[in-house]
Amino acid sequence: MLPRFRRGFFLAAMLLAGLLLLSCRGGEKEVSKTPGATQPAGAGTAGAQNCLPGKPDPSAPLVTADDIPVAYTPGCGWDEFPPPILETCNEPLVPEAPDLRGLWEAYSGMVGHIERIEQCGNRVVITAGGVIHDMRADGTLENGVNDVSGWECQPIEVAAEFVDGQLQLRPFGGPVAVTRELDGEELVWVFAGSTSRLKRICNLPE
Repeated sequence: MLPRFRRGFFLAAMLLAGLLLLSCRGGEKEVSKTPGATQPAGAGTAGAQNCLPGKPDPSAPLVTADDIPVAYTPGCGWDEFPPPILETCNEPLVPEAPDLRGLWEAYSGMVGHIERIEQCGNRVVITAGGVIHDMRADGTLENGVNDVSGWECQPIEVAAEFVDGQLQLRPFGGPVAVTRELDGEELVWVFAGSTSRLKRICNLPE
């Protein structure tokens, strides 16, 4: 029998694997537009500078990550891509944070996977595969993802932290299981040794 910690980590890995599989299989669900929705905040396209995420307006009243309530997955998953969570937030990113903001589509690895990454201060919101995972990258479970997975609606707890230019995720406080980082204009997403490369896109596919 596996020790308690290893059983917990194995379960976490299985839950995350299920989320990745759902993201790969559920393409039509994942990219459905919300009726009347405009271009998602932070959307972009590889190589097109006018699609890169906008910078906060220093003259506007400060809206911090603390001012916006934590977002959670509705029920066991959304059917239409939800509107941005941090659109009004103009708090600068913390110095250690890589700027991963944008709407991304995988062209290798989990081909067709689409995710939106929003950031504000040390807060990160990743929307993909029917779930909304809202977290503070401070290394704690308390402020990390406390939500459900995209696999059978299982509860998950994931600590997030910025380390050496990466966003690192540690399910249930265990070893690092997922990383995201920039390589030039591309996003590199690694899960349990499996690597996907994503490019920015301006809009959700029709």
